Amino acid sequence: MSKKQLESQNALERRYQGENPFRTLLYLYSGQKSRLTVAAIFFAIKQSPVWVMPLITANIIDIVSRGGPNTLGSLWFNAMILAILLVQNIPTHYLYVRSLSLAARTMETRLRSAIVHQLQHLSIGYYKNHSPGRLQSKVMRDVEAIEQLTRLLYDGGLGAILSMTFAIITTAIRAPIFLIVFVVSVPIAATILRSLRGALAERNSAFRIELERMSARVLEMTNLIPITRAHGLEENEIERVDQTFLNVRQAGLELDYTTAFFNATSWVTFNMFNMGCLVFTSWAHFSGFIPITIGDIVLLTGYFNSLTSSVMNLANMVPQISKGFESIRSIGEVLESPDLEQNEGKQEVTSVKGELSFENVLFRYSDSDEDAIRNFSLHVEAGETIALVGASGSGKTTILNLVIGFIRPTSGRILIDGVDMGSLDLRTYRRFLSVVPQETILFDGTVRENITYGLKSVSDKTVETALGDANAMEFVQDLADGLNTGVGEKGARLSGGQKQRLSIARALIRNPRVLILDEATSALDTESEALIQEALERLMHNRTTFVVAHRLSTIRNAKRIVVMKRGRIVEIGSHEELLKKDGAYARLYARQAH
Repeated sequence: MSKKQLESQNALERRYQGENPFRTLLYLYSGQKSRLTVAAIFFAIKQSPVWVMPLITANIIDIVSRGGPNTLGSLWFNAMILAILLVQNIPTHYLYVRSLSLAARTMETRLRSAIVHQLQHLSIGYYKNHSPGRLQSKVMRDVEAIEQLTRLLYDGGLGAILSMTFAIITTAIRAPIFLIVFVVSVPIAATILRSLRGALAERNSAFRIELERMSARVLEMTNLIPITRAHGLEENEIERVDQTFLNVRQAGLELDYTTAFFNATSWVTFNMFNMGCLVFTSWAHFSGFIPITIGDIVLLTGYFNSLTSSVMNLANMVPQISKGFESIRSIGEVLESPDLEQNEGKQEVTSVKGELSFENVLFRYSDSDEDAIRNFSLHVEAGETIALVGASGSGKTTILNLVIGFIRPTSGRILIDGVDMGSLDLRTYRRFLSVVPQETILFDGTVRENITYGLKSVSDKTVETALGDANAMEFVQDLADGLNTGVGEKGARLSGGQKQRLSIARALIRNPRVLILDEATSALDTESEALIQEALERLMHNRTTFVVAHRLSTIRNAKRIVVMKRGRIVEIGSHEELLKKDGAYARLYARQAH
């Protein structure tokens, strides 16, 4: 992406205005205005036969009805003009589509990029309240709906507006008094249909919400398949997902019924007016009420039909426009979300020793009435290993998230090498941090790509060294293509122990100064745990490490063990010191020993 495109994308993210969908749509096309203008010009040229046809038809009827020596010449002249107008549609239609597509596809790509960029900067807390399925729907379905809205506004909207304009101008020249019929009848018809728009907007919004829920539920179902199968809950899951499908069906039917009523009302209304126009012009000619020719009857009826059809087309576009505007509002939920991790303008981190200090830290989640962490104070020396233990809900994971910077203290502060974490650009800090989670996260790529993710120009020797230190080289060598073997989606082709060793290799190759181990061995068999524990010892050497472990036997060598309860530190010391105290840690250890 060029510098100009990048600046344009950043501007889009900064200035997105979702409260006015049409203005937002125009803004989304920043930098594409010239292409849109060219597309409009070619559209007007290519559509000209539609507007000129009633005029030429009226001329031909009048020529034939009047007769005379120049009748054939006049007929051929009008026919030639019409033929030229028809043939020019081929090149101008191509140029119209080319210009519009370039603008629309560029906007589509740019908007998707902006959403992904925003998703990468939203806080971790945002993802607790928004399912991956719903976010995926915004990137895919909603952006596509906006692109389709653009084509609809050109093919339907611009065509209707130009048809109305040409009809009014030509009528004003040929039979100006007939404009009164236009002025009276068209607004009445439009008012009748306008009253139905609110219901359409409501139905579109409800349908969009149900589609997002369905997308989230299907994604959730696929992730839960191993658990569903293991517990024989297939029928329960089918019933649960089927209910979502039924909700989508009901919302879709209500939208379809409302749309059908809207379209039918539009069609009947405007055709009644067209019939009235034909009867009125015929009567006006026959009675001499308005001095018009037979050709004028055809012309006025044709243009009135064009005018009413254009208004009807605009009215029928309301459901699709409503759907497109709803998609703009949907995307606005992401692009305008204030729940951002604020890093801009803050101090960049160029090196980390690994000294951390928690000073009377308190943290409370926004959806909770109780503090998750209270009065937490702890000084961690560079290279020290700190183990966090305690019952579920004691605050261990919250402390890890505070260290990573996923969340910020509600009060108190955390210092990194003596600098307040709140003043740092956490993106640059995390370059010196690695996380080995309980569930290893791998993507559908090769072993090498997963280990070197985000790194450039890493030699095979460096990768092999990391694999060796992670006790993973032996099984990687046995794979069909070694380092170039695909691991499958989420590492599906590897065992749990193999995936975890790749996760350790990925951490080793980054040479982090701060290391997070979150239940890294809890889900493994004894043999795999031994190999991984050995690899973790190498990984933890001379690095500041925070360990959360279910099995207390794996943290015996930690320099200090912090025992937590309801967000507070209740005990702190080495394994031996805490056993001698015969307190909370000793009870936990004794419980596991039996």
